Amino acid sequence: MSGSADEEELPATHTGPKGVIHDWRKFKLESEDHESMPQKRRELLRQMSNPRSNNEDDPERVNRKMSVQEYEMIKEEDEQSLKKYRKQCMQEMHERLSFGPKFDSVFELESGEAFLEAIEMEHRLTLVIVHIYDDDINGCEALNNCLTCLAAEYCSVKFCRIRASVTGAKERFSEDVLPTLLVYKGGEMLGNFVCITKHFNEEFFATDVENFLNDYGLLPEKEFAACPDDEEEHGVE
Repeated sequence: MSGSADEEELPATHTGPKGVIHDWRKFKLESEDHESMPQKRRELLRQMSNPRSNNEDDPERVNRKMSVQEYEMIKEEDEQSLKKYRKQCMQEMHERLSFGPKFDSVFELESGEAFLEAIEMEHRLTLVIVHIYDDDINGCEALNNCLTCLAAEYCSVKFCRIRASVTGAKERFSEDVLPTLLVYKGGEMLGNFVCITKHFNEEFFATDVENFLNDYGLLPEKEFAACPDDEEEHGVE
């Protein structure tokens, strides 16, 4: 089989250790700054990304041992390139496994109708967490801030909040039961935590609310977060 042209037409994603190595080498070759790269290193990287197609036609290259300089050039493969490749792979995997709508903030519900719609009209696999609050009740503002933080970390969860006065059932949400946290999925209630702040210290944080919900098995796995680019700016040794 001639093979050379066909091999270059193969998809970028391979399985198995050799396939992963091939994909990474190809990724590195494509991501390198070719204008500033020395010609010798450029050629070496090109050979690395497709080692068989050139060497099959050149017995001298097949039998030649790698020089110390070439070894050093390979050895100093940027960790940044490997990090970028891993990040890309994780993002692609995450996109393939993701389902349902995504959210990244807390929704303010303006009426009882909006409250019912948020519960009943959402995707059946979407977890909906609703904070019923009153601005004058101690702990409500802090809980709102905590949910804002959690909403950024759990993008598959729909976090909502609604003032008790606009729920249409204000008499059911008196001062002694606020703040209340309700948890729904597929229209069914999974959790009803009245005066939830009694479970926390006077000063509490998003991690406290997160741990509380996890204790009841209510939160999904955290969403994949890509490695922040600022790590690259600060430099990772």
